[in-house]
Amino acid sequence: MELTPQKRLQLFSGRSHPELAADIAANLGTELADANLVDFASTELRCRFGDSIRGADVFIIQSHAAPVNHAIMEQLIMIDAAKRASAKRITAVCPYYGYARQDRKAEGREPITAKLVTDLLTTAGADRIVAVDLHSNQIQGFFDGPFDHLTAVPVLIEHLRTRVEGDVTVVAADPGRIKLAERYADHLGADLSSVYKRRVKGAVNAVEALGLMGDVKGKCCVLIDEMIDTGGTICAAADLLKQSGATRIYCVASHGVLSGPAVDRLKNSVIDTLVITDTLPVPSDKRMDKLDVVSIAGVVADAIRAVFEDASVSELFGGENQI
Repeated sequence: MELTPQKRLQLFSGRSHPELAADIAANLGTELADANLVDFASTELRCRFGDSIRGADVFIIQSHAAPVNHAIMEQLIMIDAAKRASAKRITAVCPYYGYARQDRKAEGREPITAKLVTDLLTTAGADRIVAVDLHSNQIQGFFDGPFDHLTAVPVLIEHLRTRVEGDVTVVAADPGRIKLAERYADHLGADLSSVYKRRVKGAVNAVEALGLMGDVKGKCCVLIDEMIDTGGTICAAADLLKQSGATRIYCVASHGVLSGPAVDRLKNSVIDTLVITDTLPVPSDKRMDKLDVVSIAGVVADAIRAVFEDASVSELFGGENQI
């Protein structure tokens, strides 16, 4: 007997960011299947898929939003359930990948937690990982399987094109973001500059902006980083730009973590416009007049479609997703 198997895509979502998952499903022209996630009184979680997924190509979407540990554990449980339900292939879709900043030992006796997260996903049963704008590309090497690294740069640049004007300079928020800033500068036809910063040794979320490489006097500045957590780095950099004569400051980041004092800092900062994507939920209490949120759903949907059809993901970005 010979049978021709039919490929079947099944899309599931955890509960950290259901709005984004629904938008991704809409872009794919499909619906989210029911994962039947339940919280027990003990705070333990349970997942039981509503329909058979035997032989299916399963994509499990979960942004590692706060509480991060809860979001990661929920995704692991869903992956384990899919593996035990005989899914043919399981892809962990992590628009925001948790613990990405802990990708090396900065000091003695520290963990490399970004590696631990990939180990957990592997043990749970993930065959592939999809993530957006990692803190560093080396995280892809922590996973012994295909790791599709997406980037929000195309949608963010498209958003900026209709808004920035005049003499524009793209500014890297720190030297580690210079390559990223170069891409923005190339696409926008702008000059390039960088802020030199120093993290306060032994302190958490403490940073000093020490100097500026480049001339921003009389220019519109586009300040680039990959994420905004407490807002300390970006606000310190913006203050330095304003002191150096910048006329208008746009701040652009893929991930708006916006934890702790971030909202108050940003509201009271010299930043004129803050542009982020919706890789993480932005509740109403974190919204502000200067905030623009750009959808990443189309980018993630295109990548899922390419993976399902065994097509190239890099071609979606012209190879720029690995820079």
